[in-house]
Amino acid sequence: MINRIFIKENLGFKEAKLEISKGLTVFTGLSGAGKSILFKGILSAFAISDSEARIVELGLDDKLNLEEYGIESEEENVFKLLKEKNTKYFINNQSIAKKSLQNLSKSFIKYLSAKENNEFSNEKFLRILDALEIQNNPQFENFLSEFKEDFNNYTRLSEELNQILDEERKIEELKEVAKIQIEKIQSINPKIGEYEELLILKKKLSKKDKLDEAWQKASVIFDLEKIVIDALNLSEKDPTFFSECLNELRLILESQKIEDFDFDIEKILDRIENLSFLMKRYGSIENALEILKQKKQELEHYENLSFEKKELEKKFEKAKDKLEKSTKILTQTRINNLEKLQNCLNEYLKNLYMKDAILSLDESKVISSMGKDEINLNINFANLKNLSSGELNRLRLAFIATECKILGQGSGILFLDEIDANLSGKEAMSIAMVLDELSNFYQIFAISHLPQLSSRAHNHFLVEKKGDESFVKKLNQEERIKELARMVSGEKINEEAIEFAKTLFKS
Repeated sequence: MINRIFIKENLGFKEAKLEISKGLTVFTGLSGAGKSILFKGILSAFAISDSEARIVELGLDDKLNLEEYGIESEEENVFKLLKEKNTKYFINNQSIAKKSLQNLSKSFIKYLSAKENNEFSNEKFLRILDALEIQNNPQFENFLSEFKEDFNNYTRLSEELNQILDEERKIEELKEVAKIQIEKIQSINPKIGEYEELLILKKKLSKKDKLDEAWQKASVIFDLEKIVIDALNLSEKDPTFFSECLNELRLILESQKIEDFDFDIEKILDRIENLSFLMKRYGSIENALEILKQKKQELEHYENLSFEKKELEKKFEKAKDKLEKSTKILTQTRINNLEKLQNCLNEYLKNLYMKDAILSLDESKVISSMGKDEINLNINFANLKNLSSGELNRLRLAFIATECKILGQGSGILFLDEIDANLSGKEAMSIAMVLDELSNFYQIFAISHLPQLSSRAHNHFLVEKKGDESFVKKLNQEERIKELARMVSGEKINEEAIEFAKTLFKS
């Protein structure tokens, strides 16, 4: 629910501050005062309408699914429009793209303008029909849940089967690609850790000649071993330390030798290059071996595709048969409840001085998550496209009211732009009565030129123009009577108009 509105620099409005309570909010005033400008300013904060306002800020106390748009929800969610060079939108001081804001707004706002010509949702009609059945048979809810599970299973099998059919068309190409990758990896036959070991070996081999030459020169010391020991003995010094030192030196020399040195350096370099190729392509030898395993499984899958296809076709046909049987049950229950829905809708249409609606159920060629049923709606055998904008919006009101009455629920904000335009007093009163009922579910904003609808408002705002500047103020009871009387008699308010306005509040 919108609890406050702030608009700044919106054409004739320098500033407008409104405190709003729940229920029906009506804007009235002379033509050209700025009602539509104010209305569009409010809608612009939801990216539903364009506005010249520089700042629009709305406070909402509804729980909204803002996390989906990366915005943290708060106790009061603040919607804000700022217009400088560009128009920017914010929720709780976090920016949001216009398209994202429009998608969010559609989830809780219904906008019925005099030019609106939206079609009725087939899904909504079917949902109401199902709700009627659940009221009489609570177990039907379990049937609907099972139907959706069966539909999801049917859809999954259909996708898998289409994938196999698609693979069948490309089977030879896919097999060839898998074989090439398998043969390449297998031809190299990599081992985990082998690449690192070969790099160490390559390093040793690269300095083998230098090592041989250095140790060949250093080995002369071993030829002098006996001479040194004899000299130490003659000097009456223990030669053990020298012998131990040379033994340690011999061990070092042996450790520097690569056994037999029977390595083909070219083969080692080729091996390193092949392993390096696998690492660059697959990220690591471990990944290459995992890909090898996957490709072997893929190739096996392609080889067994014909068998898999037959098995999947059996499962698909079984799922389809079960779903077809369920759709017939679903259709029959909806047919049984169609008259109830039609009567409820026509009750509201009658109160709105409109002809009866005729509902019929047709079968779709395609199964959806709602079954195979399609609702057809016409008024007195006339297509919806042939209705006037006023008739269409009254029909939409009747449908929304029917939905709330049957489901026992409804929420959001309803915007009505001159819904009572060009209507008689009794027609306007009928709309007022429906809106009064709907205000138990929705917060409603409306522009009105007739006293009947305005008399039902929980918040009544008067829009006036003084010179070039527009103002808006909330009316008290006495001011409302005066405004309703003006709507009846015009600029010159007479006593008869005052009395009529008073009777509207009493009725």
